[in-house]
Parts: sequence; structure tokens; C-alpha cells
Amino acid sequence: MPHRATARVVALYRHPVKSFTPQSCDSLTVQADGRIAGDRVLAFRFADATQPEDRDGLDRWAKSKGLALQEFPSLAALRLDYDDEALRVRISRDDAVLVDAGLDDAGRAEIESAVTDYVLASPEGRRLQRPGRLPLSLLGDGIASRFQDQARGYVTLHSRESVAALGGALGQEVDDRRFRSNVVIEGVGAWDELEWQGRLRIGEVTFTLEGTLARCLATHANPDTGIRDAKVLTTLTTAFDQPEPTLGRMLLPVGDSSGRVGDAGSADSPVSGVIRVGDEVLLA
Repeated sequence: MPHRATARVVALYRHPVKSFTPQSCDSLTVQADGRIAGDRVLAFRFADATQPEDRDGLDRWAKSKGLALQEFPSLAALRLDYDDEALRVRISRDDAVLVDAGLDDAGRAEIESAVTDYVLASPEGRRLQRPGRLPLSLLGDGIASRFQDQARGYVTLHSRESVAALGGALGQEVDDRRFRSNVVIEGVGAWDELEWQGRLRIGEVTFTLEGTLARCLATHANPDTGIRDAKVLTTLTTAFDQPEPTLGRMLLPVGDSSGRVGDAGSADSPVSGVIRVGDEVLLA
């Protein structure tokens, strides 16, 4: 880690609907359960995802059971705005609004219909027509953060320097949004974050450094067009000699001791702290 005040947060994101557009934020609330408030609070499931573990999102997000960017890259071309006070979803493509509705029964049906129509008309439409996939269901209460890839739920982080090194190997500029991290930092060496151990302090919140982030085909999708236009996975393993394609770290706020999420992520979850764009990033 460089000299004090060199490394800082340069971007913050939350992803209200799993695999849909990230929302850029000036600050994020880190809950004591280890998740970001308002992050992955909704998700689309396939019709055959009928087991409780397939639907509540608490144990693990099973990508094979619902809309996921790695299988439906055209989702990246959508722009999503989520009002977490009004519990309202607005989805658009270019200048056209596909749907603007709340999370009551009628609103959910409207959102489900609009997303179904969009995906069916996309290049991946045939995948949605496979047996057991339709009709789609929009799950989640819009409040509880639960639809993470990892059962535990984490705050995720990567550095601009690592992304720039990847872009150099690819021969093209690479957008941070491909990696769907919550926190993007700047002012460290490329790949430094993969080697850190112990604790990391971001602004007022101290985290334990957990595992690194193995990446999937979702990173191949251009976050503006939804077209797979960058071979991220093979570049990470060949150009940087990684045993598996890896970029970024998982973090947990210090003081968390729960092994299972349970009801964590609800509106009543205790808050661990707030991190902001511009915060210092220091190894503790």
C-alpha cells in the first residue's frame, strides 16, 4: 500500500437488480452483515427454480436458476434506475423506456413482462425459451440485500491500475463496470490488492481482507452495448499467468461474526458505516 492519502476511492457502485445496470453512487452504506445496503435486492428467477434455496437468495445466488449476465449479456445494454424509497424500478434502452413500475403485484407483473419481451427479442432469446425458464419471476422485497454470488455476501473491490493493466494486454480500454465491484480504488500498483493481507480501512470503515474474485463470462459483456467484445478470462490466465481468471477482492466489515445471513440485510440491520468517493484507503 502506498504512502498515506495516495490510495483513494474513485468510484462506488451498487447493483439493485442482480445482473442489471450498476448505479454509480457518491456513498455506500456498509451493513454489519457484510453487504451494501440496496445492493442485489431484486433478481429474476426461472419458473423451475421452485426450491426455497433457489428463491430466497440467502444461501447463494445460483446463476443457472435465473437471469445472469454471463448467459444473457444483452442485459448490460439496459439502463436501470431504482428508487429504494418509493420501491420503484425504471428500465430503459437508449432513449426508450421499457417499464417504470413499483413492486406491488401489478408493478412486478409489468416489470416481468417488459424484461421477458426484451430478452426474447435479444440475441440470447432462444436461451430463455428453454424448458422450465418461463415465466420469469421478479424476486426480493427491494430492501434486503441477498442475491450475491457468494453465500456469505461481501463488499467487493478492485483497483483502476489492475483494470488498466488488463486493458493494456487486451489492447483496448476496459470499463470498471464490467467487474461489478462495489468499490473502485486508485493509487496502488496493478494487482497489489490480490496480495494484501490483514485489514483494510476505507474512510470510517475497517474491513478484513477475504478471498480474491474469480471472474466469469459476465466480464466479456460491454457495459454499454451488451456485446461480448473483450476476452477477459483468457487474457487474465495467459497474459498474467493466473491459475484462474482473477480480479479484485472480497471484504467483510470488522466486528461481523455471523456465519449465515439469516435476516441480515433487512431495513433493521445494524449499520457498520459509510464509505464515500474520495475516502482514503489504507492497510490497517
